[in-house]
This record gives sequence, structure tokens and C-alpha cells, in this order.
Amino acid sequence: MYAGLWRALPGPVALRLLLVLVLLAAVVVVCFEWLFPLVASWLPYDETTVDSDDAATAVAALPDIAALPDLLHTVRTSHG
Repeated sequence: MYAGLWRALPGPVALRLLLVLVLLAAVVVVCFEWLFPLVASWLPYDETTVDSDDAATAVAALPDIAALPDLLHTVRTSHG
């Protein structure tokens, strides 16, 4: 697909590169101005499924950060 686009663009390499950058910028603008707002209306941003109690329990279940080097060493030696 990209090779076909590159061959379809007119001019020398510098002009083609400039055109590709302009096309890429246009795609980004279209996505942020029209596509993402349209899709956002269909996404359930307000419907959370994680309670604050569940999040606190999950954080408490994480290993101590001081033990992280030992944990990484254990994982590396058990896989290799």
C-alpha cells in the first residue's frame, strides 16, 4: 500500500516526502476533528467497572518495590 502511494505521488523524492508528510498531517487532523469525536459518542467512558476498593486491593497486592530486583532476577533465571 505504501509503495503504491509512493509511486502515485508526482515529482522527485523531496517533493514526494513533503506530500507524504502533508497527507499524514491531514489524516491526523481528520481523525482528531471528526473521527475520534464520532467514535467517542459510542464508547462507554462513564461506565466504570472498577470500584475504588478494588483498586486499593490491587495496589496492596503488588510486590514491594524494594524486592523488585530480586523478583526480576528470579524471573530471568527461571526462563533461561
